[in-house]
Amino acid sequence: MEEKKTVLIVEDEKSIVDIVRFNLEKEGYAVLAAYDGEAGLTKAREANPDLILLDVMLPKMIGFDVCKALRAEGSSVPVIILTAREGESDKVEGLEIGADDYITKPFSMRELMARVKANIRRTAMQQTVPGSGSAAVTYGGLSIDLESYQVSKHGAPIDLTQREYELLTFLAGHPGKVYSRTDLMEQVWNYDYVGDDVRTVDVTVRRLREKIEDEPANPSLILTRRGVGYYFAGT
Repeated sequence: MEEKKTVLIVEDEKSIVDIVRFNLEKEGYAVLAAYDGEAGLTKAREANPDLILLDVMLPKMIGFDVCKALRAEGSSVPVIILTAREGESDKVEGLEIGADDYITKPFSMRELMARVKANIRRTAMQQTVPGSGSAAVTYGGLSIDLESYQVSKHGAPIDLTQREYELLTFLAGHPGKVYSRTDLMEQVWNYDYVGDDVRTVDVTVRRLREKIEDEPANPSLILTRRGVGYYFAGT
């Protein structure tokens, strides 16, 4: 029997925790909960969950700082930020500090479950670059090791989030092929809907360029086809 996936909810509103827990357990997930940021960080370290639902405004330690701490420690657990604000700044800041996704309150339980499933499903998928024929592929000074999931630049390891790694390997697996933001949301994020979420693609591409490009402002690997989308130019 397949082991249950564990979701950690870090949220200070007990009513939200209770209804999210109920729906997650109904879908077959094991659920842990913490009601402040410090407790959430401790549980994340101890339990190593498969996914974290992380509120922004928390007592003791805000959600952004919890996510920052986990990423600084090398954790690649998928993190979905829960924000009550409609402002773009919260969403972008969450992605900037290493969150994989965000959802704005009030959210529909159907949408939340879809995002949880998509994020957990992608972590379970074995990542490969189609047609590579080897465990490691190189593009100039960039090397992608498909067995260890490590990326290095001029011999030095690069710390990518799981989402950044997946976006890189997907684009690198189809060099020269241009993908729209909607295409990438469907192929890499596994979402059937997009809406304002295409902004997530732009932020992730920018973060990735800052890490893999010699000149992020003048990229040579991940390029933009204006009005269409992004493509990988490495050969």
